This record gives sequence, structure tokens and C-alpha cells, in this order.
Amino acid sequence: MKRVLSIILLILFIATNSFAISKVGTTAAQFLKIGAGSRAVGMGGAFVALANDVSAIYWNPAGIARLTNNEVVLLHTEWLADVSYDFLAASVNMGNMGTVGFSLTSVSMDEMEVRTELEPEGTGEFFDAGDLAASLCWSRNLTDRFSIGFNAKYIRQKIWHMAASGIAIDVGTIFTTQFNGMRIGMSISNFGPNMKMAGRDAKKYIDVNPNANGSNDQIPAQLEMDSWSLPITFRVGFAMDALKGPNNRLTVAMDALHPNDNSESVNLGLEYAFHEWAFIRLGWQSLFLPDDERGSFLGGSGSGEAYPTNVGFGFSYAISSNLKIKLDYAYADFGRLENTQRFALGIEF
Repeated sequence: MKRVLSIILLILFIATNSFAISKVGTTAAQFLKIGAGSRAVGMGGAFVALANDVSAIYWNPAGIARLTNNEVVLLHTEWLADVSYDFLAASVNMGNMGTVGFSLTSVSMDEMEVRTELEPEGTGEFFDAGDLAASLCWSRNLTDRFSIGFNAKYIRQKIWHMAASGIAIDVGTIFTTQFNGMRIGMSISNFGPNMKMAGRDAKKYIDVNPNANGSNDQIPAQLEMDSWSLPITFRVGFAMDALKGPNNRLTVAMDALHPNDNSESVNLGLEYAFHEWAFIRLGWQSLFLPDDERGSFLGGSGSGEAYPTNVGFGFSYAISSNLKIKLDYAYADFGRLENTQRFALGIEF
């Protein structure tokens, strides 16, 4: 186990330091940074060590190995600027073979009219844009305390007649310590080759010699598109039950993030559970991150008050001994960009 952990740590260190040059606005597939799962978002995204529901496929693929039952979750969000975000995930426990999971992420928008400098009122054409990511996950408990997981994903972005596609992998681990059951989690997300847009909109017709009489002005040419790296993120964090009794539980979680396209930041989350069927969650997201609308204090661009940036609640109802329904809601404050609200329906069987 120590050898496996050492190799994973070495890979994470090399990957995150090799791609640490790029900064804000210099990576593709930004939709991959939108947090999945109302429960995790309600806790401010501090979920890499907790990761004990099917949304762990996004946060830390090692987490699904610790799910004793099969689980499905559906999530819908009206994202910023009238963009829709949808997430579907499912996991199946395969016993000694580990746990397998699948997720599908979709970002879409309504059609918009094409406008140009010469036709500012519209050309009569319409365009749309959308993003898609499909992933396949495998995770296993190597010991009663140590879990490892891998996630392979296909990514596609499209706008009008242009599209880009790529592949990426996620790697994650969770270790349960002997100190009050504290869990330590680590993950690296979206590690893969660069993506480049291609399509018929890059084709242009030019005149290679406009000063010559009779020159052909319909010579086909192809614009050379730049390639952009994926938004690689390294997370490390812990989660621990500060209070745990027969009727009440209070879990504290904290994540430190090291992305390749921004500065480091910290997420902090709390979850209170009453009889494990009613839940209240608070989260502080993007702490210490300058010029971020979500950072309400300690370096963010908010008011300086230490109020939670994220809040949420949830309910879990057991229909039978092997069927449970879970409803979760999360509210995330984005300052001048207003807010987003997530609704998730989960089924455990």
C-alpha cells in the first residue's frame, strides 16, 4: 500500500508542477470546473476526502469504492448567463472486483442569432454552443482503510460549426486514519492532452496576391487554431466527524486546491445530519483566492464578511430496506454574477 501511495503522490506532484505555468483564461473545457452534486456544492466543494456518494466520480473517484449500495443521481442547474448544466451519475458495487461508475455532464444554451459588423441586426442564421463529458470510473478498496480510483473521460466542446474533443483521466485516493476516523483524500482531475477547435468556420477564401491583375481571390485556406490545455486541478483535503451520536452528526471538511489556470485556494464545509435523514450544509468556497466573486473573506473580492458562500439542505427517505430516495438542494453565491441553485435527485438501491 505504501508503494502504491508513493507512486500516486509522485505522479500528482509531477503533473501539477509540470502544468502550473498557465493562468486564468488559458485552458479549454472550463465547464469541467463546475462542481457536481448538490451535497458537495452545499459544503463549498470541500468533498475530496468525504466523497461518500455517487458524485464522488467527479470529486474523487476513490470514493465510490466505499459505497455499499448501488446509487444513481440526477442534477440540474440553471448556471450563469442562462446556461443549463446537467449531471447524471451511477455506480454499481461489483464486490471483490471493486465498484464501477458512469457519469455524463452536459452544458447547453438556447440558440442565438448570428450578428456581424455588416449585419448587426442579424443574418437570419442561428447558432448554439454546448459541452459534453462522459466518464467511466473504477474504484477499489485496497485495504479496510485505503481506497484508490480511476476515471477515464471523453470531452467535447462545440460552438456553431466548430468543435474540439479530447480525453482525460482522474486519479484519486482516500485514506482513513486512526485519529477519530479522520479521512484524507487526494485527487487530480482532467489530466490529458491539449484540445484544439476544428471545423468549417476555420476555412477561409483569400487572395494571395491582391495587387496582381486577375488574381484569384477564392483560394481556400485554413486558419491555424491554437491548442489549449485542460483545466487540471489537484485537490488534497480532510474530513472528520466533529460530533457523532445516535441522533446527530456534524462533519467538518476542508480542501486545498492547486489548479493549473489559477492561484491556490481553500474550500471549507460543514454538514449537520439529524437521524441521517435531514441535513443542513454550509460552505465557504475559494478562500484566499484574489479577485474571485465567491471568496467572501480572506482574500476574495466580496465584502470581507465571513458569511458562507454556499448553503444547502437535503432529505433522505428509506422506502424499504433496500431502496432509499435522496433530495438535495444547494445555493451558491457568485457576488455580482448573482447565484446558482442546484437540485439533485438520488436513488440508492
